[in-house]
Amino acid sequence: MDKTFSPHNIENKLYQHWEKQGYFKASGHGDPYCILLPPPNVTGNLHMGHAFQHTIMDALTRYRRMKGDNTLWQCGTDHAGIATQMVVERQLNAEGKNRHDLGRDAFVERIWDWKKESGGNITQQMRRLGTSPDWDREAFTMDPELSEAVQEVFVKLHEEGLIYRGKRLVNWDPVLHTAVSDLEVLNEEEDGFMWHMRYPLADGSGELIVATTRPETMLGDTAVAVHPDDERYQSYIGQQIKLPLTGRLITIVADDYVDPEFGTGCVKITPAHDFNDYDMGKRHDLEMINILTDDAKINDNAPEHYRGLDRFDARKQIVEDLDKAGLLVKVENHKLKVPRGDRSGAVIEPYLTDQWYVAVESLAKPAIEAVESGEIKFVPENWNKTYYQWMYNIQDWCISRQLWWGHRIPAWYDDQQNIYVGRSEAEVREKHNLADDLVLRQDEDVLDTWFSSALWPFATMGWPNETPELETFVPSSVLVTGFDIIFFWVARMIMMTKKFTGKIPFKEIYITGLIRDEQGNKMSKSKGNVLDPIDLIDGISLEALVEKRTAGMMQPQKAAAIAKRTQKQFPEGINAYGTDALRFTFVAMASTSRDINFDMGRVEGYRNFCNKLWNASRFVLMNTEEQDNGATGGELELSLADKWIWAKFQKALAEYEVAVRDYRFDIAAQTLYEFTWNQFCDWYLELSKPVLNSDTSTEQQKRGTRHTLINVLESLLRLMHPFMPFITDEIWQKVGPMCGLEGDCIMSQPFPMQDAKYQDEEALADIEWVKQFIVGIRNIRGEMDISPNKPLSVLLKNVGEHDQNRLNKSQSFLAKMAKLESITQLQATDDAPASATALVGEMEILIPMAGLIDKDAELSRIAKALDKIDKDYARTKGKLSNEKFVSNAPAAVIDKEKAKLEDFQMQMDKLQAQRQTIEAL
Repeated sequence: MDKTFSPHNIENKLYQHWEKQGYFKASGHGDPYCILLPPPNVTGNLHMGHAFQHTIMDALTRYRRMKGDNTLWQCGTDHAGIATQMVVERQLNAEGKNRHDLGRDAFVERIWDWKKESGGNITQQMRRLGTSPDWDREAFTMDPELSEAVQEVFVKLHEEGLIYRGKRLVNWDPVLHTAVSDLEVLNEEEDGFMWHMRYPLADGSGELIVATTRPETMLGDTAVAVHPDDERYQSYIGQQIKLPLTGRLITIVADDYVDPEFGTGCVKITPAHDFNDYDMGKRHDLEMINILTDDAKINDNAPEHYRGLDRFDARKQIVEDLDKAGLLVKVENHKLKVPRGDRSGAVIEPYLTDQWYVAVESLAKPAIEAVESGEIKFVPENWNKTYYQWMYNIQDWCISRQLWWGHRIPAWYDDQQNIYVGRSEAEVREKHNLADDLVLRQDEDVLDTWFSSALWPFATMGWPNETPELETFVPSSVLVTGFDIIFFWVARMIMMTKKFTGKIPFKEIYITGLIRDEQGNKMSKSKGNVLDPIDLIDGISLEALVEKRTAGMMQPQKAAAIAKRTQKQFPEGINAYGTDALRFTFVAMASTSRDINFDMGRVEGYRNFCNKLWNASRFVLMNTEEQDNGATGGELELSLADKWIWAKFQKALAEYEVAVRDYRFDIAAQTLYEFTWNQFCDWYLELSKPVLNSDTSTEQQKRGTRHTLINVLESLLRLMHPFMPFITDEIWQKVGPMCGLEGDCIMSQPFPMQDAKYQDEEALADIEWVKQFIVGIRNIRGEMDISPNKPLSVLLKNVGEHDQNRLNKSQSFLAKMAKLESITQLQATDDAPASATALVGEMEILIPMAGLIDKDAELSRIAKALDKIDKDYARTKGKLSNEKFVSNAPAAVIDKEKAKLEDFQMQMDKLQAQRQTIEAL
């Protein structure tokens, strides 16, 4: 093995080998275990959320593969309708063209060309993360086979009356000219205004005051609503109002939706431009007047004076006209949630259009029952409530998008706007007995990306054909995803899979938290706090990182602020930590469903952990290579330490298995870390040296320790492999053959199994006693400033029967590791000299101080240390006594100062105790 661990030298080489050898394929034997990769956008790059979830999925996949299951990780990408179309449209815009210049067929062909060239970026990045899906089964939502499934589902649902075309209110993006899903709308608080307006009664007898944040929509008002129990307005119900600026008459209606306490208690109703008003409009059979064009300009349904104006220009004009007419009462500053398209940034309009819908009520019922019955389990279980909340209030699903990239809706129209749905135009003509010369045109719209994604669990397995994969891997074992798409994707997969296969899509749904920055802020380009997982693997210079974070920013001041913040956080850029350190960081922070404040210090720490494992493996190999390790037979005599480390490994294995079963990857990672660093590296490797290096050890004893060294390491590598695939395989290829194992990859080895013969409670207790003994002496050395290499004579008092037995078993360990030249037991009546002491249970360890230290020098050192700490203590106490500081400082700062004060007091007590001991010499 190389002297130092270099991830760069091993990762690419190993991954190419794994993929070439086909290690990621389902074995075809064992119990089926399947994970579906939530298909990332084909336009995308691997972000921290992806890297986190992919690490979890890969860890589970590798674990079950080594367990002998028939394991499939089904991967693929989503065509991402809007996102992908925007990428190519921007390319055209840079050339001075738009999609209409090319025409639909040529534009779609250009998108396919772009997809071939750069659409696989995220899958290459997944390989860098060490993920092990079956790449030969990689799917794309617009592959011919998946497109066939999409078309089949559409036609079947339409035949059952569950897909229909209707005029409904949708989220409309006036820049992209398409309906968008709720998930694609960002509702962020912005500063705005509340305009209060007079609405005169038609008979001239009075007026009502209404308030709105969108005065331009008054052009489409068809009612004013009040609460039926509001005594102020009961006499007005049923009367008419002359709508200002339009001359139209609208009615005053009563509805429980109105909050009498909000504003004036009168609400203007615009059914075509507000979702709540739309529902009220249906309840009261109100006219729905759309006053906007596709690009959010005022249309011909409004007075001529406003036609053609942009909605916000119309707003200014309307406010001005109301003011001139004496109808504007007041304008107030008002905070409001503004819906913006996540792609275009444009303010989204509720907009009345003809769209295609899925009637979901009948589909939702079995999907709800699947979770209620426990057939599908959320982890953690509290996400059931979120799922039920959405599902019990489900609305029909708008599935059409006004785009060119996507699955084109399989519907055709004749000149009379009759609609014919089928798998092809030929099928439509034959099915409806249409004349050959009847002109048909296909619907221009494409399906919502979520529609094809909803079929992912069974379409990727070959449906509508009957396939072995469909039989074997539906339902899949677990879905790993975020809470934000429980409704938009998870629920729809359950509905569609139940509908078309009669099965559930997955048995468990593990909901992960979000990856945030160190301060708990959401990572976003606009905040300049995004971390790229590949940068953490490979490293990146400060200059390149700043350029990456500020690229494309139009505001120089904001870019400068982000650059300054980045320079402060990463003055030397980001180091190359390698894949294993990053993956271990993710699993170590993955407690169920909690958001994660990503800590760069943890990545640094786990890179050190990789180094520790590497160096420990080099030590093991140096002591076992070309040696008799018992792999081919021969008598083995295990030392107390050998028995102890095997027993500790068995406990670690049991804890790990329980943690992975419960999706507590953080606990599993902590178990691995604690065993590897603290037990195997820090203790067992040291405990092995007295056996290996002693002239009095027999060959059977040395063989037993060498056997334990190499075999515990090999078992540990297999235990660690699901979390840290690269370093474990690289070391295993040296270690595995020495243990008599065949194969060129750790991945093909079985996962470690519990073995009762290694479960030894007595050895565990004995070595814990040894450790306490050694730590006690080391603490005394540290406190008394005694050199670690100076041999010591130790006195023991109160030696019990168990202590005596353990002392007999472990003399060689104690002498070597605690640097002892003698151990003497005192009788209860013996007087002990002035000594530093430590306790192991009731047994006292005494180290006589006479002759060990320079009394005067040590007293002088302690006095200087006490003086310094006393000053620090006084300074901190003064801060906490300062009323101004306590009143103004954040609670966290005050708590930190209090903790410092306690620490100073503890240090002073310790030094004073040492001084008393030394003065007694």
